[in-house]
Amino acid sequence: MTNKVILFLCVHNAGRSQMAAGFAREIAGDSVTVYSAGTQPGERLNPAVVEAMAEVGIDITTQSPTKLTEEMAMATDVIVTMGCGDECPYYPSKRYDDWPLEDPAGQPLDVVRHIRDDIQHRVRALVAELKN
Repeated sequence: MTNKVILFLCVHNAGRSQMAAGFAREIAGDSVTVYSAGTQPGERLNPAVVEAMAEVGIDITTQSPTKLTEEMAMATDVIVTMGCGDECPYYPSKRYDDWPLEDPAGQPLDVVRHIRDDIQHRVRALVAELKN
């Protein structure tokens, strides 16, 4: 899986894509480069997302919403979109995976935990696939 680059992309880059990036870094370690971005980044991470990730031992407090750049997108092997629909641009010759995930914005912690667990499962599967 050396040199694989994954971009987790959503609109605000404050929840789903940040959780996915946190899991990818934890699961794949240095064998993958991870980007997390949004088309219209929010001002800060969703506090419930930060708390839910801390519960599984992953600290994302140093992360912040980041705007998608052309360079970031072009450097990736896989672009994983999460609920951005037409907001996410298309880059020819890139592999796209769309994960239909509920938005954690405004959700109680119990709902965010379910979203987190779904994302963890999907990231594990993606990393395993990229290793082959």
